Amino acid sequence: MASSPSSMPIPGKPLPGDFTGSDLAKTPDDYILELDARVRAELGALLDAFERGDDNRENDVHAVLADATARAMSSLTSGRGLILIRGIPVQGHSRDTVARLYETWGRALGNPQPQNLEGELLTDIRDTGADPDDPDVRLYKTRAEQDFHTDGADVIGLMCLSGAKSGGESRIVSSVRVYRALRERRPDLAPLLFEPWWFAIPGARARALPEAMPRPIATFDGAKLETFFIGWYIRNAQLFDSVPKLTDAQRELLEVYEGIANDPSLYLDMHFRPGDVQWLRNAFVLHKRTAYEDFPEPERKRHLLRLWLSAPGIDDSMPHFSVHGGGAPV
Repeated sequence: MASSPSSMPIPGKPLPGDFTGSDLAKTPDDYILELDARVRAELGALLDAFERGDDNRENDVHAVLADATARAMSSLTSGRGLILIRGIPVQGHSRDTVARLYETWGRALGNPQPQNLEGELLTDIRDTGADPDDPDVRLYKTRAEQDFHTDGADVIGLMCLSGAKSGGESRIVSSVRVYRALRERRPDLAPLLFEPWWFAIPGARARALPEAMPRPIATFDGAKLETFFIGWYIRNAQLFDSVPKLTDAQRELLEVYEGIANDPSLYLDMHFRPGDVQWLRNAFVLHKRTAYEDFPEPERKRHLLRLWLSAPGIDDSMPHFSVHGGGAPV
């Protein structure tokens, strides 16, 4: 059943989260915040305190990062829906110490949510040697490319502990702008975004949970366009007999949608440095990771920490999968 015109954005109407990567690249100060020397020094002292076992410093973390938090919240609520904050002094500190600081800061923006069926609130993003072709393997455990997608929370955060030898860029694109381009180029396909699609849930079968669940890729409430998209989950769901087969139009839509998202004029590449923190508004921003090569030394391998946050203040009305208390596993 096609969506009614009233359930789709009006062409030309301004919508939050609409930007192009080419425009952002010209004005990096619009999305990058460099922490000043004073803030870095105070964060270093807090990390030293955590190393000594002084954990009761939550208020201090929030005070030191108050300006960065306000800038992030402004971008997430009324801006483009993304920000890159640079300068957390992570080098010389253990993973657990940095994670404590990061999770404490995250709670100023929202409430950490489970990211997988094991219920992890903070996840390590690194290559474990897992097979990227296994449909039950989460791609963040591999070095393979992840195409554009969303995750399963209101706000997505990544902190870089160490970068890759080569590759591994974080590539982001406005899902609002992708929709606009799709509607302009293929108005016959755009309404399909608002119909139910079946998404596979990795690892669900082993836990006697539904292997796939239906939901629309896009919703529109009259003021904002919100997107949930994981193309390979849709394709993997086709392996299940219980899932309806994609129509020719649906298959074409996936190809056209992903092709538009990968338009270099629309996306923006971010090369993570140690101490970088990226916050994204999930419903407005699609993200991907390019394939990467690691350093041979274990301590130098690419390693990020990820938070998924529920942020009621963001006013993200998209429903989430609830198989493990959080969003869909990505």
